[in-house]
Amino acid sequence: MVRSRGGSVQLTGLSPLAPGGYAEQVLVEAAMTFPVPNGLSMDIAALTEPMAIALHAVRRSEITRRDTAIVIGCGPIGLAIICQLKALGVETIVASDFSPGRRVLASRCGADVVVDPKIDSPYDRAVSKGMVTDFNGLADLAVGSMEKLRKLPGWQHVYRAAEALGAAGPKRPVIFECVGVPGMIDGVITAAPLNARVVVVGVCMSSDAIRPAMAIGKEIDLRFVFGYTPLEFRDTLHMLADGKLNARPLVTGKVGLDGVAAAFQALGDPETHAKILIDPRLDAPNVVAVQRI
Repeated sequence: MVRSRGGSVQLTGLSPLAPGGYAEQVLVEAAMTFPVPNGLSMDIAALTEPMAIALHAVRRSEITRRDTAIVIGCGPIGLAIICQLKALGVETIVASDFSPGRRVLASRCGADVVVDPKIDSPYDRAVSKGMVTDFNGLADLAVGSMEKLRKLPGWQHVYRAAEALGAAGPKRPVIFECVGVPGMIDGVITAAPLNARVVVVGVCMSSDAIRPAMAIGKEIDLRFVFGYTPLEFRDTLHMLADGKLNARPLVTGKVGLDGVAAAFQALGDPETHAKILIDPRLDAPNVVAVQRI
């Protein structure tokens, strides 16, 4: 949320000119508000903002239904991205997280394959026909393709047509990095198949480093995302109201204003909760479980 204060736009909760959060009432910018449609419950409407972040990331990824999506990290944002990918109709969604509870939630949100990275690689599980995982595979693809093409008259025109259709190179997975800790981006680049598109959604608040030569050699497409547009916020709200987007699996608990500290303590255990709603109307100093992971 944003507010116009002091002649400039301030982010609510991140600026002393726009305080907000954990209160019964918060001042918001009227131009940035939208009516809740179709009798949508307040609990689900409250999820519009995180789900809009996920919609923005999915749109920025330019993923198609036939692409393979790999979601690294199944915290609230990773789970929200899985929900949006499912709503889009992406055929193959691979989700990876160390937490058994989060993997259960990933399946509820729509992941087709869930992976414990201590045991298995999400990239190996996502490899499908047309993907290339090393340089030898790329060389084999190039030589094999040219051997077939050069037998055709006007082969260069066939090659150009294949390029225009995106069929001339290796098939790319679309990877969503949703962890946001130092080393994650470089780790994804190192493990990802060639030609992968990596969308960085997790917010790393400290310095980080990558090896550009590794990304260059693999021709990794690296994209960063932030927030959402007003239209994406509006679209997300209506997707929730129209039943096109299911965000219910994310909510695992509710608490009143007196229970905010208890909510943060509970969120420290990934096996217990994913997202806890704070409802000022509730007289609940402790977290009330909505569903079990």
